[in-house]
Amino acid sequence: MLSRIERSSALQWLGKQLFNREDPAAFFDPLLERINPMWVQQYTPARVERIVDETADTKTFVLKPAKRWAGFEAGQHVNICIDIDGVRRNRTFSLSSAPALWHDHGTVTLTIKRLPGGLVTNWMHDHLKAGDTLGLGEAFGDFLVPEISEPLLYIAGGSGITPVLSQLETLAAADYRAPVTLLYFVRTQADIIGAEKLYSLRQNWPALTLNVVATNESEQPRFLRESDLEEVPDITARRCYLCGPKGLMDLAGDLLDRQGIADDRRHSTFFAAAQAALDTDSLGGAVHFSRSDLNVSSEGDAVLLDIAEAAKLSPRYGCRMGICHQCSCKKTSGTVVNRLTGKSSGPGEENIQLCISVPQGPVTVEL
Repeated sequence: MLSRIERSSALQWLGKQLFNREDPAAFFDPLLERINPMWVQQYTPARVERIVDETADTKTFVLKPAKRWAGFEAGQHVNICIDIDGVRRNRTFSLSSAPALWHDHGTVTLTIKRLPGGLVTNWMHDHLKAGDTLGLGEAFGDFLVPEISEPLLYIAGGSGITPVLSQLETLAAADYRAPVTLLYFVRTQADIIGAEKLYSLRQNWPALTLNVVATNESEQPRFLRESDLEEVPDITARRCYLCGPKGLMDLAGDLLDRQGIADDRRHSTFFAAAQAALDTDSLGGAVHFSRSDLNVSSEGDAVLLDIAEAAKLSPRYGCRMGICHQCSCKKTSGTVVNRLTGKSSGPGEENIQLCISVPQGPVTVEL
């Protein structure tokens, strides 16, 4: 039963939504959120069950999504949305738990490292607590375990271990018999994320060879070396999975090239999207946001998402890396360049992703 104050507050929220009757979820969600946050319909609400300290700067958030959430495959990402000072923020994180945890207990985990200057990660570390609710998108991504049994090599750095933890736990539970090697690079032994799980897997899963390298615990920084790969038995037969900072991934790519590992036997997921080198002199132009009847100009390699936000528009987005497609919308005229591939679109109507599309001359977008 709602109190008089709660009923009054709910009615005020309801009144503010009367203009948006074409979107039932937007119409009712503010009221539902005040009654029970787990009833919200615009996104899947997930309640924080508990928070576990992994390292000095990394926490694991155990979440219980509403039952309508569709689940995930080991190695996939999710977008979360969270309100910070009245502004809804969206970020993308890898799921660190195995899908079995969701199937058996209805919970999932996100293992999140505090980033220097990071708005969302720092807020989650400092303010999110058990009992709070955040929004959870559907899982996506093709960083997936192999469909057939074959030797595997994982190379991970820092918090890049999170999707790897999900995969290793899934493989171990399936009694995966082919050899699996993990090369995990951390600053110090105190920075190992998921240490208890990793050492338990090594002890109880004979297929796993675990090599943790503390890069800052020697006189000279210790990075991935060619000898590390040469020590992996039958490395040319391995399917390789890479996740971590760009420097480590670039180095791993070069060393795998030397070992003769074909591109189609490598799977990567990055902290940030790789970007093509673009000729900025040919980029930019007038942008018309047709639904908002707004005209702005752009210069250089600014993407349409940034241009729209600078114009005080609030387009939907998720990962901001060209992965999740939540920012997709229709371009009705003009040409854009894909920030990831460097390729130009056609001049006519097509769906584009705002977060990776750079105007190349005048462009009209349905926003």
